[in-house]
Amino acid sequence: MAFLDIDGRSVAYRLLGAEALPLVMLAHPLGMTQAVWDDLLPALLPRYRVLTWDLPGHGASQAWPADGGEIAPAALAAEALALADHAGASRFHFVGTSIGGVVGQQLLAEHAERLLSATLTNTGAVIGTSELWTTRAGRVRDEGLAVLSGEIVPRWFSAERLAAEPVLETGWRTQMARTDAESYARLCEMLGRTDFTGKLAGPLSQNPDVRVRLLGGSEDMATPPATLEALAAECDGAPLEILENFAHVPSVESPGAVAGRLLAWLAVDLGEVGERGVDYATGLETRQQVLGEEHVARSTANATSLDAPFQQMITRLAWGELWSNDDLTRRERSMITTGILAALGREELTLHLKTAKRIGLTEAELRQVLMHVAIYGGVPAANHAFALAKKLGWGQEKR
Repeated sequence: MAFLDIDGRSVAYRLLGAEALPLVMLAHPLGMTQAVWDDLLPALLPRYRVLTWDLPGHGASQAWPADGGEIAPAALAAEALALADHAGASRFHFVGTSIGGVVGQQLLAEHAERLLSATLTNTGAVIGTSELWTTRAGRVRDEGLAVLSGEIVPRWFSAERLAAEPVLETGWRTQMARTDAESYARLCEMLGRTDFTGKLAGPLSQNPDVRVRLLGGSEDMATPPATLEALAAECDGAPLEILENFAHVPSVESPGAVAGRLLAWLAVDLGEVGERGVDYATGLETRQQVLGEEHVARSTANATSLDAPFQQMITRLAWGELWSNDDLTRRERSMITTGILAALGREELTLHLKTAKRIGLTEAELRQVLMHVAIYGGVPAANHAFALAKKLGWGQEKR
């Protein structure tokens, strides 16, 4: 876990995965922590860089300042953007549950140009009523979260899951009791004031490449299916799936089901086999993620009337059709590309040895790639590649 100072307040976050992978930001529900995403990480990390963080006063994040006034969705979205900037991501995928989904709606309403996609789970354009949230905020201040956790935590999970794993309630009640009560109360009051009705369709129409998906649970009492259906209508008919026999926090109840859906929804849509035709923007996005925005900007700036069409072609084909395809991970594509370029002795080997570091190849993995080149492509080619890799900083320890 790491910490970032945002407007004088310490925010706890985790940034996992290689720099060259698309960034996915995961926002947790009220009263919980970024740990709700832990069981999804093994499925996501081979293909995505993942950033999770704790809301104000939750987990290890510092409480909202006593003199900080009201909390607004704009402040939470600004926090998310500061973290994305810290990760070096100009655009990213966003996944948010409950109040995390409210943060996602604020990003859609005001910063849709920063999003590759938004997956909103167990949330709504309006959640509950102002009276409900004002009452809860007052009770939190008067009675404390440890007392209220006995009423709130059982609503997060289906009765079937709680019967099968009673300790789940005990564990999350313990965690909820550790949350800063005043931060929680102010977030409750924020939810009572928040209404995104009529605020999402316009930004989505102006940013049609942002893909929105919605997910809910049939047993969710806080944001029932009707609430998700209303939000889907606000999002111009975004696809909605309701998981049967699940409640408010599907990432904890069934991480495998959620991870599988995310992997399908976040992947670049390449169309059906035989109907390929990736647009230039998709290829450019992938090319910038893998090679770095500065390198791509230089290549574009240096293009002339002679090679500009060539640059466009390789952006669509190499980076759109190939590198954007999720059948292989970018780590696997890096090893394949490095091996081919080394065997052929091509100039771009330098670029892809640098890229291999961005993607997160280990020294052992690169060594095996080049040893394969030696056997199947020739010792001189491998020897040249090893020497070049050492010049670029691979293999610092002498044996």
